[in-house]
Amino acid sequence: MSASITIIATTAMGLESVLAREIKQLGYETVRVLNGKVEFDGQLYDICRSNIWLRTAGRIYVKLGTFTARTFDALFEQTKQLDWQDWIQVRDCFPVTQVTSRKSALFSKSDCQRLVKKAIVEKLRQAHKVQHLEETGATVPVRIQIENDVVTLSIDTSGTGLNKRGYRVSSGPAPLRETLAAGLVLLSRWRPHEDVLMDPFCGSGTILIEAGLIAMNAAPGLYRQFCSQQWKRIPSRNWEEVLNEARSIMNPNASYRIYGSDIDPRALSAARASIQAANLERVFVQKRDVGACQSRFETGVVIANPPYGERLEDEARVDALYREMGLHFQRQFPSWSYYFLTPSETFETLFSLKATRRRKLYNGGLKCCYYQFQRPR
Repeated sequence: MSASITIIATTAMGLESVLAREIKQLGYETVRVLNGKVEFDGQLYDICRSNIWLRTAGRIYVKLGTFTARTFDALFEQTKQLDWQDWIQVRDCFPVTQVTSRKSALFSKSDCQRLVKKAIVEKLRQAHKVQHLEETGATVPVRIQIENDVVTLSIDTSGTGLNKRGYRVSSGPAPLRETLAAGLVLLSRWRPHEDVLMDPFCGSGTILIEAGLIAMNAAPGLYRQFCSQQWKRIPSRNWEEVLNEARSIMNPNASYRIYGSDIDPRALSAARASIQAANLERVFVQKRDVGACQSRFETGVVIANPPYGERLEDEARVDALYREMGLHFQRQFPSWSYYFLTPSETFETLFSLKATRRRKLYNGGLKCCYYQFQRPR
């Protein structure tokens, strides 16, 4: 067995515990929860598994090293000491494009970027015994994180963000990120084979689709590519094994009931196209105002990202909508559980019901609250 590596899975602020639970369910025991990320120990094979299976992860990184640096000389020398040649081949491209620095002496991101790149170049020239690096091969993106003078250098194994599942054909205005939508569903503890799920503000259908993938036990990364698939360090058989396993345990005939509605015909058209692309035959959407929503089922779950005041530029209209929702849902769905993501701080008052739980989440850069109204099972 090869030496253990440290894998970093990033996520939206507020979803760290959800991501940690996902990682543990995959069988990993050494899990460390930090702000905006979860670290765990694994092997090369686990890079493939985490990219393909983690629903709430934004990207998967491999940590190359962590050290303290308060000067550019220290940054350069300690970067050069790391084993970059183990991951970057002589012809590989290694852009240093992701740089963050907080509360640190090395605050110039461009200077940090330039020096880390230079240090990696020198190490690779020395290790591969060449004078020139072509950078025409596989892409191995490098990330720099500096916080309180502690530098963490890692490489991005995902390429494009993991929210890019591959099923979105088109989208309406301000679509919900797929990883956040999956987090909303997982936080609800929805039981796919027992509970109806409904989104009365479905838009382009992201919550519905993520719920459908969960119901079928379909790996979210099954139909996309990752930059690390081109790396020589990771055997192609590892990817084949993980993908074959994911296909074998997916249940396309799973029993579930998922419904969505919206008043925007363009968003619904986008939703239908993406639902079809995701091969979800039991997810249905229709044009319907929230006040007309109804169901023949006595129990179920509502998960929604309703309109915001910032989105409609009319807070009074949104407040009226939230009041209407409270009256309608408590009258039509008295035994259902409700889950709403909104930045409104007065949502409970407007909805006329006290939330069972509240969780702070971020939709993009917007601070929101996930109001959870849980009915007894």
